[in-house]
Amino acid sequence: MTAKNFSKVQKQLGAKPAKWAKYVKHNKPKEREFGYGVKRCEFCGTTRGHIGKYGLNICRRCFRLNATKLGFKKLN
Repeated sequence: MTAKNFSKVQKQLGAKPAKWAKYVKHNKPKEREFGYGVKRCEFCGTTRGHIGKYGLNICRRCFRLNATKLGFKKLN
């Protein structure tokens, strides 16, 4: 469980702040310090296809869309 939507539970526990705080404390996703889940795309937020070289920190799909704006040229 790395990402969770708390909206349903918040509707049920919204009127009970102590129970809501306890629920969030025990059920929130773990904060990552290193590994696969830390490197995210600057534009879309995905962790797949990450390009970190030259400090780009974007995924391959966003790179294809924004390469000319970033100053890259396509060589044939």
